[in-house]
Amino acid sequence: MQPFGVYVHIPFCASRCDYCDFATWTDRAHLIDDYVAACVTDVIRRTAAGGLPAATSVFFGGGTPSLLAADELVRILDAVPRADDAEVTVECNPDSVDLAKLAAYAGAGVNRLSFGVQSMRPHVLAELGRTHDRANVERAVAWAREAGIDNINLDLIYGSPSETLDDWRASLDGALALDPPHVSAYALTVEAGTPLGQRVAAGEQAGPDDDVQADYYAVADDRLGAAGLGWYEISNWARPGHECRHNLLYWRQAEYVGVGCAAHGHTPAGRRWWNVRTPERYIELVAAGEPTEAGRETLDGQRAADERLVLALRTRAGADVAAGETVSGLIDAGLLERVSAKRVTLTRRGRLLATDVTARLLDAADRPAPVAISTR
Repeated sequence: MQPFGVYVHIPFCASRCDYCDFATWTDRAHLIDDYVAACVTDVIRRTAAGGLPAATSVFFGGGTPSLLAADELVRILDAVPRADDAEVTVECNPDSVDLAKLAAYAGAGVNRLSFGVQSMRPHVLAELGRTHDRANVERAVAWAREAGIDNINLDLIYGSPSETLDDWRASLDGALALDPPHVSAYALTVEAGTPLGQRVAAGEQAGPDDDVQADYYAVADDRLGAAGLGWYEISNWARPGHECRHNLLYWRQAEYVGVGCAAHGHTPAGRRWWNVRTPERYIELVAAGEPTEAGRETLDGQRAADERLVLALRTRAGADVAAGETVSGLIDAGLLERVSAKRVTLTRRGRLLATDVTARLLDAADRPAPVAISTR
């Protein structure tokens, strides 16, 4: 069976993290019932039209999918045709789950959970605008296992201005003490318009330091690797066999469909599209039987090849590149290493400088832009 993914965007949150610029809202809980119904209708229509074959992976992201009542999330999942061994992931806030909810997920076919942990240190969590604490995380992971879901990811963020190296080590050690088979670790980025971005722009708070973040990344790579979690994508580490199959779809440019507002879809032919951004508009369009697509673009052959290189190079499997002076120079500089006659992968130092390495490989100054179309 060819890999095929379904991403479902749940745009509701109880509170908004200070660094977040995703399409999420904290004041639209009154829309949840209508939004769930719209997602179900959208999935049913796509399936009937032949646009939704059996999914090999389903991913509920957000927002906070676990903010929904269990039966609401399950209604959407039940509408999605799935392969027998499909990976089904739900992103969860440790504050918004309990044993009954996770047991309901498991009973409906959810077999992977991704907990937004970010840090195990109270002052770092406060700085990020998170509301949970370490005890919430430990309790949520215990409930997941009691419900029968052992495939667990813990999301971490490093590089907050007040976070020391000892804080980061404590977060890594606290996460590893829970024995997760998968950990994601992301460098904090400052997005314009977010509360964090506003504070940094006003000079009220320092932004993340690139050199410090590089040191923190190296510590994470060492500690996670020593615990048996190998890197398989720049920001993701897993035990063998626990790599996120859905995210691998993205990095391998396979086919997936986005359900819900702001969700994206993609075909291997290079066509991709995105839905309208707000839940109100999504609900209106589904109710009217109209397409929910807000825009689309199709990459030409060269641009598609460029994107394939960019995404493949993020992974441990690496990318096929032609031999030449640029590649040889990057290898000599310790940024790339050969894994076969034609394939290269990033070294750790290369991962820290991935943007620069990729830019040098692409040498894309004269390449045309993709054709993008806005539809509404």
